[in-house]
Formats: sequence, structure tokens, C-alpha cells
Amino acid sequence: MVLWVFGYGSLVWNPGFDFDERIVGFIKDYRRVFDLACIDHRGTPANPARTCTLEAKSKAVCWGAAYCVKGGQEKEQAAMQYLERRECEYDTKVFVDFYKEDDPFKPAITGVLVFISTPDKEANRYYLGPAPLQDMARQIATASGPCGNNRDYLFLLEKAMLEIVGNIERINAGHEDARVIELANEVRKVLAKLKEKKITSPRISTKSHLPRINIACLPETAVASSR
Repeated sequence: MVLWVFGYGSLVWNPGFDFDERIVGFIKDYRRVFDLACIDHRGTPANPARTCTLEAKSKAVCWGAAYCVKGGQEKEQAAMQYLERRECEYDTKVFVDFYKEDDPFKPAITGVLVFISTPDKEANRYYLGPAPLQDMARQIATASGPCGNNRDYLFLLEKAMLEIVGNIERINAGHEDARVIELANEVRKVLAKLKEKKITSPRISTKSHLPRINIACLPETAVASSR
């Protein structure tokens, strides 16, 4: 038995499980959105991170990597146990066709497993829903958790997409993953403003304006032991 898993977020650059083959390609009728909260890796309950999930959309394309796990039921179960712990915010599993660039009309692999979230805040408490670009950027720029900060998650995804697609010119020409680059650039603007604000903000003097008082040290006294 063979297990195929499609990664479109952190799994693209950090799968974290034992696999036998990795293929770059895409799935259809889904698009990547940053509508899911992460409160245990890149964020906290008080300040959740924004991470990727997939949104169903006709004729959309989402690029990523498909991982093959083969070698027996035990190896497959180990991979699934790991993925279910890691992807605990995703409450739905779907099976999709996976395509390669050299043949975008014929599936290279069928029955590829994908973790996604229900786009309903009542059904999935981790679902944040969409937000304006600037609001998402501010949240991503400031959130952090036990596994690192939210902005690095986005920047690593941006780097992975550039490696997959080939070059920035192709993305700027209207590639499906241009929104990842757009969000990453907006986060950089937020970080630059925060840095500028920190540099230009007036320093508060901690020097006391009260008159100096000299306090003599008390002599050490011997403590008599009682018996």
C-alpha cells in the first residue's frame, strides 16, 4: 500500500516524516489562503498565527509538493500519526488528483491526501476566515509561538514557492502563487514600520531626579545559637 500526501504550507519545506519520494506539482480547484489560526506552533491562544489552508475554488490551482510513503503499513501509520498530530487544526481530509507541469491535463497521481479546514468558525474553532491584506500582514508580523514566529513561516513558504516556480518574473506575470509574494511583501512593510517606530520613539530616562541619599551599611551581627 502507498500513501501520497500533498503539502502546500510548511510541509513543502519541512515535511517532518519519513518519505520515499517527493514530486513538485499542483492540484486543481483549490487555492491557498491564510485563514487558519495556529496557537501551538507559530502563535499562541492570545495572539494566534495565520497559516495556510485550502479554499475550494473552481479553476484555481495550488502548487506544492507530493510526498510518497511506501514500505508497509507500519511506516504509513507512523507518517499518518505524525501528520494528524501536526495538522491538528485541520479538521477535514480530502483526496485529490495531483498534476505535474509537463502534463497539466492528465493527473500524475490520483488519490493524494490533503489536510484542509472547514471554512466555518463554528465547525472549526481554528478557522479565522479572510481579512484585509494589511490586517493579515500585521498579525503575521507580530505573532510567534514555541516553534518560531509567524513571519518566518510565510517567508519560508515564499522561498519554497520561488524555488518551485522558478523565478520572480514568472510569478509577477500572473502565477497562482503571486498572493504569497504579495502578502510577504506587505509583512516586510509592517516590520519596517515597526523598526522605524522603535528607533524614533523617545527614550524614557530611568535616571532619578530625587536627591541622592547615602545609606550606611549596617554592621553584621552575630546570631547566637539557642540550644
